[in-house]
Amino acid sequence: MYKIPVYQPSLNGNEKKYVNECLDSTWISSKGKFVNEFENAFADYINVSHATTVSNGTVAIHLALLALGIGEGDEVIVPTLTYIASVNAIAYTGATPVFVDSLQDNWQIDPVDVIKKITPKTKAIMAVHLYGHPCDMDALVEICKMNNLFLIEDCAEAIGTMYKGKHVGTFGDISTFSFFGNKTITTGEGGMVVTNDATLHDRSVHFKGQGLAKHRQYWHDVIGYNYRMTNICAAIGLAQLENIEKVLIEKKRVADTYRKLLENTAVVFHNPIGNDVYHSYWMCSILTQDAKQRDVLRTHLEKEGIETRPLFYPVHTMPMYSTQYQRHPVAENLGWRGMNLPSYPDLKTEEIEFICKKIQEVL
Repeated sequence: MYKIPVYQPSLNGNEKKYVNECLDSTWISSKGKFVNEFENAFADYINVSHATTVSNGTVAIHLALLALGIGEGDEVIVPTLTYIASVNAIAYTGATPVFVDSLQDNWQIDPVDVIKKITPKTKAIMAVHLYGHPCDMDALVEICKMNNLFLIEDCAEAIGTMYKGKHVGTFGDISTFSFFGNKTITTGEGGMVVTNDATLHDRSVHFKGQGLAKHRQYWHDVIGYNYRMTNICAAIGLAQLENIEKVLIEKKRVADTYRKLLENTAVVFHNPIGNDVYHSYWMCSILTQDAKQRDVLRTHLEKEGIETRPLFYPVHTMPMYSTQYQRHPVAENLGWRGMNLPSYPDLKTEEIEFICKKIQEVL
């Protein structure tokens, strides 16, 4: 066990009360009042028309792609610097992921590289708001509009993230969120698919519920999936959402403390770029001078009981996606040099001071 883990959920609200209500009522599976209440509250929070719960963030992406009709022969442009789920979900549909590089300043998908990768087979662009910093949504929306492409937002790491005063997840045709145990709010395992398009919402609900027909009991008219969220998970999610603003304030406190203590050191802290973005800091992340220094630093912190994580390795370097040689130099550079520090909202200031002290012992 680590003395200071990289993440742990904050469970300081009505989680136990709502779960006990599920147990007392016996509504513990995918039917029950908390599913609808969580969906409605989440849609209201980010100001989107429709939201449907799912069993995890990976299937949320798969469901979004299915709702858009993406499949065999299609290409989906996706940043290589992302968690593997973004790319695997594309592969599940039979479509081909087309990798693009990242921007050096904010680590997000590079719109210029996106334009270079568009082909007649391109069906959609997937914007991944990495580590809580938003992508350049103006550029991506315009690219999709000019090329008649769908825009999918993967907001797994970006609950509460804002771009020009709007929540991420409200720019795309369809968007997804994750509520895994290490996310800003959690249901244990869970996710959400959101959209302003009623047809896409209906398709998502249809596919996630085993393809059950609306008006004929136990009649299935498409090959569907069991991607439903349980009432217990939704109960936890609703309780978490009630405290989202407090959680975001605490995560900003954690990030601001790191930033101040790591000024004028040899590491680069992941700062928000521009005044029109709100970085929700799912993870507080730093870049070291090179990969060797990162590994030395992570080993040193581990010996002190401090858990860290490397930045995501670019997906195009992984065996199942590296059949064709390609280079994405910015993403590769970030992936080898970057690491995540403990980032949970209940992290004490004195613990952050201890972590930064230990970082500076190495640098």
